[in-house]
Amino acid sequence: MNKFAVLIYPDFSLQEITCLTSALSVWFGEKIDFIASEKKEYKSEEGFEIFPGKTVKEAKITDYDCVILPGTINPLPALYDEKLIDFIISGKGTDVVFAAISSSPLLLAKSGILENKKFTAGFFMQMAEVFPFVEKENFIHKGIVCDGNIITGIGMFFREFAKEVLLRFGYDVGENFMLDKPADFSEDELTFYWSEENYSEFLEELKEYEK
Repeated sequence: MNKFAVLIYPDFSLQEITCLTSALSVWFGEKIDFIASEKKEYKSEEGFEIFPGKTVKEAKITDYDCVILPGTINPLPALYDEKLIDFIISGKGTDVVFAAISSSPLLLAKSGILENKKFTAGFFMQMAEVFPFVEKENFIHKGIVCDGNIITGIGMFFREFAKEVLLRFGYDVGENFMLDKPADFSEDELTFYWSEENYSEFLEELKEYEK
């Protein structure tokens, strides 16, 4: 089993990572820890209120095989969160895989994780001028860029980002990961049945609700 963590911060994007987290948890049964600098509710850019399971003080970054950083429509609160940045810094020089999408490579850059690494990002290019820690010469204008233990992506390529992370850890996602079209399926293929075992488990669970 691999160990995964998602960092959360104000205005983080669920949409950019749920393709990945859903596959990890539902398809492959992986447990994911959600980590933030404080034990409080964080509102995603979609309006969902999320409460982290751990704080950066309670977690150790090297306990994880992969740390996932969602993008954020407003990166400044996370960028100037010293506890969060220090937590990311603690992964520098380790084998932890950092998977950052959209604006979140900014956090890796400030933490020194992107030093001498090729990367992409979905932030506005003026940010590369404003922040001296962004190594502009290593910015690659592609949807997904991998360099060593760093996987970065632009937000619109969330599916490809998810696939890249899953393949990195050896999960079999098939050739058309989340690309199938409804019109491509027959009626039989769109009719679903539980196995006898799963159906029996459901009926047993149902009894608890009908008491």
